[in-house]
Amino acid sequence: MMMTRTGFLCVLILFSAFSLLSVTALAQDPPSKAFLPGEDLIYNVRYGFIDLGQVRIKVINGVRTTSYMAYEGKALIDSYKLPFVDLHAIFESLMDSTAFSHLFTGYSKDGDRWNASRYNFQYDKKRVLIEQGERDSAVAKRDTLKIDGVCQDGLSLFFYAREHLYTGWKVNVPGVVKEQKVSAFINFKKEHKSVEVDAIDYPVDVVALDGHLDFEGLYGLTGDFEGWFSNDEARIPILAKMKVLIGSVTVELMKWTRQGWIPPRSKG
Repeated sequence: MMMTRTGFLCVLILFSAFSLLSVTALAQDPPSKAFLPGEDLIYNVRYGFIDLGQVRIKVINGVRTTSYMAYEGKALIDSYKLPFVDLHAIFESLMDSTAFSHLFTGYSKDGDRWNASRYNFQYDKKRVLIEQGERDSAVAKRDTLKIDGVCQDGLSLFFYAREHLYTGWKVNVPGVVKEQKVSAFINFKKEHKSVEVDAIDYPVDVVALDGHLDFEGLYGLTGDFEGWFSNDEARIPILAKMKVLIGSVTVELMKWTRQGWIPPRSKG
């Protein structure tokens, strides 16, 4: 049966309304430029009034492969000289433009020795090839982990949160951490807030998210977390609160290098 003129008009009105809503949403939500080669972010990790260490996250390079645009990220994690914390680690991740991992290498220092793990995500074969050993030495152990689809690693999850900040999703994100399949629940709340940090002399306009980790990461990071990201195309994490084995820690942006970026001032 052919559609009546009235029916066609109703469909046209509905289509126009949804199109207008889509345009409005796009106008309100800045497009993502989470991956910018040369970006260098430094965070202070604090437990109460005690500064525990620093996390430095960099976007090293962007390279187009035969099948996707790849970005190389690097994180350097170092504790300060404290009697109860001695942690040094390096993460390197090769990600696509949607922030899913394709290759991950992690180094952790144990005394004078650096242990190494390497994950090669072979999505076409639904597996991760895992290599372990010491840094700059022959591989001591190889293993294969079966996966069902695209995954995160310990570093790419940082960029995934930025890339999908404005989606409004409530999503369980699969990942591989410490040679095991894990999951991170993220609630992209799209709530606009205002936060203050020592490195910026005015309140910053941010967008909030929260979630839960079902695994244990560095510093014993696990459980519930909250994050506040700059309300702009850079989507830079400004402040985060996370749970670790000793309690709750605050992760706060303290220095940054990103061409043309100025933290957005809160209008509230």
